[in-house]
Amino acid sequence: MALFYRRLPKFEYVAPQTLDEALHILGTRREKVKLLAGGTDLVVQLKSREIAIPEYVLDLKSVPGLSSVTFNLQSGLTIGALATISSVAESSEAQKYFPALVQAALSMASPQVRNKGTFVGNICNAVPSADSAPPLLALNATLRLKSLAGERTVPIKEFFTGPRKTVLQPDEMVLEINVPTPPLGSSSVYLKLSPRHSMDLAIVGVAVCGIMNNGICQDVTIALGAVAPTPIRAHLAEEMLKNNKITPELIEDAAQNAITQCSPIDDHRASKEYRCDMVRVMTKRALTQVLIGG
Repeated sequence: MALFYRRLPKFEYVAPQTLDEALHILGTRREKVKLLAGGTDLVVQLKSREIAIPEYVLDLKSVPGLSSVTFNLQSGLTIGALATISSVAESSEAQKYFPALVQAALSMASPQVRNKGTFVGNICNAVPSADSAPPLLALNATLRLKSLAGERTVPIKEFFTGPRKTVLQPDEMVLEINVPTPPLGSSSVYLKLSPRHSMDLAIVGVAVCGIMNNGICQDVTIALGAVAPTPIRAHLAEEMLKNNKITPELIEDAAQNAITQCSPIDDHRASKEYRCDMVRVMTKRALTQVLIGG
C-alpha cells in the first residue's frame, strides 16, 4: 500500500494563458511536466507519491476554449480537455443521443469530484476500470491530440496500451474527444458493478450500443472495463448477434462468449472468477436493455 503524505512534493507551478504557450512548455520540458486539468487524480497521485515527481505542473485551466461540450448532428459530440464530468452528464444533447456516456458520468465518484474532474482526464489516467472508457469504446469515439509538431486523431480503441499507459507522447496533450452521432434508432447503455453506485471503482463495467430492425440486430458494440489490462471490445460476442434475430437465448450465448475475451485479475475488490461471472451477468443485462428493451 502506498504511503500518503499530507503535503504535495516540491515542483514549479506554471499557468499558461494560451494553448500555444502550454504546448511550447510541454514541447520543451517534455517528461519533466505533468498536466493539471481537474486535478482529482493528479493531486492524489502526487501526495501519495504514486508517480514520479515532476519538475513542472502545467495548469491548463486558464487556457481558453477547452471547457466546452458541443454537439451537432454531422460531427457529433465534442468534449473539450477541460470539460468537467458534470458538464457531460448535464448536456441535453448527451442525454438525448449518448445515454451511455451520461450514465457513465453519473457513476463516477461524488458530485464534488464530478464538478471538478474532467472527462478527458479520466481517459488519460488510463486505469482499466475508468467508467468513461467502455461507453466511448462502444460509441467509436476518437481523440484529437496536439503538440508543437502538429495534430493527429487517434481512435480510442488504439489509445490505451496498458494500465496507466497510452499512446500519448511526452510533448502531446488531448485537446478533445469526439463521439460520432449514433445512427437513427440506436440506443446505448452503461452498467457498472461496484459496492456503491458512484463512490467506488468498477468491479465490472459494460457498455452496449446497438440498433434493431424488425427483431434483427443491424449492429451492436460491446465494451468492457475493469476486466483486462485495458478497456476492451467483445468482438466475438458482437459477431454472434449482428444480422441475427435476437432472442433471450442468443443474448445468453453472446454474454457467455464475452467471458472468453476477458483477462481479469484477482485483487482486494473481486476475484478473477467473480469478475468473469459478472461479465456474463452484466453483458446479458445490457444487451437485453438495448436489443430487446426493459
